[in-house]
Order: sequence, then C-alpha cells, then structure tokens
Amino acid sequence: MQLATIFGIWIGFVLITQLGMVTFFPAISGGYTIGDYKDPAAWNSANFIFAMKVFQMLYSVVGFLVPGLLFAYLTHPEPATYLGIRQKPKLVQLLLALLIIFCSLPLVGALSEWNTSWPIPQSLRDLEESLAEQTKRLLDMPDIGAMFLNLFMLALLPAIAEEVLFRGVVQRILTQMVKNGWVAAIITGIIFSVIHFQFLGFMPRFLLGFLMGAIYFVTGNLWLPIAGHFLNNGLQVVLVYLYQIKLISYDATKDEHVPLYFVFISIAVTGILLWQLQQRAKASGQTFALPPEPEEEENDNESIFKD
Repeated sequence: MQLATIFGIWIGFVLITQLGMVTFFPAISGGYTIGDYKDPAAWNSANFIFAMKVFQMLYSVVGFLVPGLLFAYLTHPEPATYLGIRQKPKLVQLLLALLIIFCSLPLVGALSEWNTSWPIPQSLRDLEESLAEQTKRLLDMPDIGAMFLNLFMLALLPAIAEEVLFRGVVQRILTQMVKNGWVAAIITGIIFSVIHFQFLGFMPRFLLGFLMGAIYFVTGNLWLPIAGHFLNNGLQVVLVYLYQIKLISYDATKDEHVPLYFVFISIAVTGILLWQLQQRAKASGQTFALPPEPEEEENDNESIFKD
C-alpha cells in the first residue's frame, strides 16, 4: 500500500510539473514551446536554454523532493528521523562514502561502455542520442558562474531530491516489505535507473543507485548517499568545464575504454571501503533501523497510509 502511495504521489507531482512546463514555458523562453527541444535552432536561444534550466530545477524539486518530503510527513511523526537526515554524518564515514563512489567510477565506466552496445530499437537509440545532445547543450559553460549554476542544477538539487525519494522513502518501504536491506537496495537501484528512462545508461546508473542504497543501509544516514550522489554528478560537471576551457584533454561526455585489471581493482577497493564503512557504523551504533510504528493513542499524526 505504501509503495503504491508514494508512486501515486510521485506521478501526481510529475504531471503537475509537466503541466507547468506546457503552460509557462513560452512566457519564460520568449515564445518557444517545450516541444521545440527537438529544434536545433531553439538551442541557440539564451532564453530557451534559461527556460530549460529553470524547469530542470523545478523538476528536481517538485518531481522528486516534494513527494518524498510529503510522504515522510504524512506517514511518520518525525519525518527527519524517518528519512535519516536528523543526524550529521561523521567525518570518517563521509570520507568513506565519497571514496566508495569515487573508486567505483572505473567499474561504472566499464558498465557504461558495455551498456551502449546493447541491442535496442533504433527509435530508442535515436531518443537517447537526442537526450545526450540536449544534456551537452545544458552543460555549455562559458564562464565559472555557469559552472556553479550547473553544479547547483545538475548535482546538488538532484542529489538531495532523488536521494530523499529513492533511498529515504522507496528503499525504506521496500526494506519493510522484503525484510532484507541488501535486496531492497538492489530493487531500489533498478527502479532508480528505470525511472530515468535512459536505457543505454541503465547499468551504470543502477550500480550507482545500488551503492548509494548500500551506503544508506549500512549507516542509516541519508546525508552520506546525498554526498556520494553530489560527488558523482558534480565531478562530471567540473570535468566538462575544465575540458571546455582546455585545461584538460579528457572529455567526460564520452565513454572511454577501461582496462579490465582496472575494473577488478575498482571492484575490490569499492567492496573493502563499503565493508569498512559498515564496520565503523556498527561500532558507533549507527545502523539502518526502521522507525517503530507510532501508537494510535500517543500520536496525533499517525500514518494515514497503512501497509
């Protein structure tokens, strides 16, 4: 029941966001419609790009953050405790979480390279290429101010909003359902990847989703996967900016071959770091725990959604 409820809330707010885009996009973009994203000429308009960035940010907030926060508020008397954001992360745990995501990147890159070779219908491949081209246009950063705007739009907002919804709510619900946090992290990672509707990036996004879910499960602190999510997205933005201003020759928007030995090193180091994070969390008494259901007579804000 709770899983159906959160997805119902999510769909509702996504529809609200899309309705807002259709209604207000022309006023913000200087006369363009949202359907003009297929027109290369539209992307030469600063007003059009500005409007796309505005609605990209609104989509993160209204489409992901608001549903997650609303569900937590409606289902538990202490939403911050429910989500796992009440406690500040310990510095060592924060560093370990960041290292887990960073050290997994060679494996992520190898999965991305493999994923792009999947046989999918040409229509879907064309759509993926179109979306990739749009992302490149959004990543066009003529100055450092544009880079910081993209860090906010493409790294900070998605990290907070998506982790609140997927790890803070969906994974917690699934953990209650399947009674196994690792399985819940895997399922949530699949859902996280599918909902992005970019199937040539399914495997790397699933892996990152699983790792962020694993970090959340072993620590119970949502700030840690938020930090890892921000690192992954933010690193891409910074690398693209450095490439654009010709400080580096590496193009982060293109997949490069990852040597097999590097992949195995990535797997081993990531696994060791995750194990170390789990051991430190256990030693400090910081583990994932499902909040007890409040008693009806003791809680005026008892959950209105029952399993």
